[in-house]
Amino acid sequence: MRAVIAPEPGGPEALVLTDRPDPTPGPGEVVLDVAATAVNRADTLQRQGHYPPPPGASDVLGLECSGVVSAVGPGVERWRVGDEACALLAGGGYAERVLVPAGQLMPVPAGIDLVTAGALPEVACTVWSNVFMVAGLRARETLLVHGGAGGIGTFAIQLAHALGARVVTTAGSAEKLDLCRSLGADVAVSYREQDFVEEVRTATHGHGADVVLDNMGAAYLSRNLDALATEGRLVVIGMQGGTRAELDLGLLLRKRAAVMATSLRARPAEEKATICAAVVEHVWPLVADGSIRTLVHATLPLQEAAQAHRIMEDGGHSGKILLTP
Repeated sequence: MRAVIAPEPGGPEALVLTDRPDPTPGPGEVVLDVAATAVNRADTLQRQGHYPPPPGASDVLGLECSGVVSAVGPGVERWRVGDEACALLAGGGYAERVLVPAGQLMPVPAGIDLVTAGALPEVACTVWSNVFMVAGLRARETLLVHGGAGGIGTFAIQLAHALGARVVTTAGSAEKLDLCRSLGADVAVSYREQDFVEEVRTATHGHGADVVLDNMGAAYLSRNLDALATEGRLVVIGMQGGTRAELDLGLLLRKRAAVMATSLRARPAEEKATICAAVVEHVWPLVADGSIRTLVHATLPLQEAAQAHRIMEDGGHSGKILLTP
């Protein structure tokens, strides 16, 4: 099969299309013939040498995909050859076939075509696990999500809005701010021209954000804490703004707030299976009834993975970038 790897750290040109043996399923595993995979920020970090695969995971890039089951290992009862599915992966999605633990396969939501479904697993599992399972966002609470026009952001806005929360988001252009509002954001803040801390305070009449979903890390740590409500929860899922910053523990104590940092990729398969099952139960019905739209910015062939990474790193896209074998 064809697959994309990054044998040496570097820019998009470091990506190499190569041949790999077809995978064979072991106990509890399924082989999926890939219809589409999606580019995530973690893929660009892996290409640069900053985010190696977990022990035992494939060095082929790609943290999600959709496709058709082509082989089933011993002990798998839920899936049959010919079934359409999408999958959360620890790696391997940038390929024509991928080996998946059966618990990380999910049915394609009703009304979603198989290629578009490749854009769903990583964002759905990331948002549900962090915003709802970890941070416990509830109806009528306020969520602040940074990077509202990206894959994670567009999904988080829609899911929180659909479940009755108020949403404040940040974005960098008028077009992206308009997109965020169209997806259900109550307040859209230009991070280039406005102070999101003040905008959150104004929008919540001084209460603050009950939950902050942050992909910036160190650069936003102190301001995220300022924006938090009493008993607020800050969940850090990315480090685009660095890894080290000072934390005002006095303010954290006064607010009785929590700062949590999570990674989905390195979790045990059992935890991922639990998250996938929860997504199918709670999120897929909202995708199926149109409450959550899947935004795809571009679809490119697998051999143009380097161009897909350039689009990702340029930052001008909205929604997901797909690769098809």
